[in-house]
Amino acid sequence: MLVSTRARPIIDSLLMKKLFPAVALCALSLLLSGQAKNQDKPAPPDSGDRTRITLDVSRVNMLYTVSDKKGRFVTDLTKDDFEVFESKKPQAIIEFASESDLPLRLAILIDTSNSIRERFHFQQEAATAFIDSTVRPEHDKAMIVSFDTAAELVADLTNDVAELEKAVAKLRPGGGTSLYDAIFFACRDKLMEDQPLYKFRRAMVILSDGDDNQSRYTRDQALEMAQKADVNIYTISTNITRIESEGDKVLRYFAAETGGQAFFPFKASDLNQDFENIANELRHQYNIFYRPEPLKTDGLYHPVDIRVKGHKELMVRARKGYYAPKL
Repeated sequence: MLVSTRARPIIDSLLMKKLFPAVALCALSLLLSGQAKNQDKPAPPDSGDRTRITLDVSRVNMLYTVSDKKGRFVTDLTKDDFEVFESKKPQAIIEFASESDLPLRLAILIDTSNSIRERFHFQQEAATAFIDSTVRPEHDKAMIVSFDTAAELVADLTNDVAELEKAVAKLRPGGGTSLYDAIFFACRDKLMEDQPLYKFRRAMVILSDGDDNQSRYTRDQALEMAQKADVNIYTISTNITRIESEGDKVLRYFAAETGGQAFFPFKASDLNQDFENIANELRHQYNIFYRPEPLKTDGLYHPVDIRVKGHKELMVRARKGYYAPKL
């Protein structure tokens, strides 16, 4: 029902003067109540409420691989072969699996800037073969993100392999490079979707030269978001100069901090082997849960170190820590 906006009679004005204090008091009460509720929920950072994740506060999940000095996977170890340290304090392993069969959530980030134009077609073919050999439609989902001047979701998380391959095939190079934004948004907006996090494996494969000249987010903000999403990052450099660039150092950094691996193929033909190595690693991951002692609910990052008892020659590749939930 519409209400007239014409001036009210004087008697109404007198009545409003009497009622005004009560109305004002009620409005003030409601305003203060709303502010109190907002104070209970601190303002989100740039990353927004989507950074909020669901965790079992009583246990931490770690996926990792073990290899020997020649890079061969070691897959016959048991729970008793491992020890876990959080902030240098030993922790008790409460669950262990020698080979993780958890559903995979995979993000493939492809640099489509001008700097990789020469090898772009071969990268597309290698990425397509990787998708075909890695994604199990009955369990897994993958997504394709391209990035040049901006990050673009080319194919959303799906188990449709044909759709993913079609998305890769239609990519075209051109523009600047926004690598950090692509990592940030893929982790925040997509890889955190399936909850709880410990029921899924999350991995990211990046094809890039590692240079960034367009992102709004920084390298460390992108890394923090990947750590909050429990993502293992695997990087494949497109630098073929045989001279380590600053971009190569960035790619190595992301991989080392998240428990992934960095690859530096000198020939385009090496790309297929690198993708195959990543696929093999994803199929040979150990999975453990431990209960932090003391329990942490401070929202801060806590370093974790996993070792093989009595075998210093074996290398454990795992993310270097986790963000505790904040209660």
